[in-house]
Amino acid sequence: MTLVGFYVVQSAAPGQRLNVAARLADKAFQRGHRIFINAADEAQACELDELLWHYRPASFLPHGLLGQEHADTVAIGWGQEPEGHNDLLINLQLAIPPFFSRFARVAEVVTQEPDSLAALRQSWTFYKERGYQLEKHDL
Repeated sequence: MTLVGFYVVQSAAPGQRLNVAARLADKAFQRGHRIFINAADEAQACELDELLWHYRPASFLPHGLLGQEHADTVAIGWGQEPEGHNDLLINLQLAIPPFFSRFARVAEVVTQEPDSLAALRQSWTFYKERGYQLEKHDL
């Protein structure tokens, strides 16, 4: 069954969700995982794509928008079917994507922004009521 981790940031600053997603993707990649990042929309996906190219100058994180070159290891989409990814889902949408259960792990990024908090509290309840194992990580 899918393991769901909630990564809680004690900030409401714009860009926090993307920074946490980049950090999680980098750490997971270093551990050999294949990653699908589910952005809120195409604009956020493009912003994250740019961030990942410059995230850590000392490391290389091969990635791309879904369907592009380098998207086989780290793919960034915005609601599309993940095309062969089933290891780690980093969800940046405020709704749970219909394909989440195909992944071994799901990472939900929580900031203190009111809409994010409310939506992700609902997500916690959704996963809990269905018996998924939940983890909370304070960042």
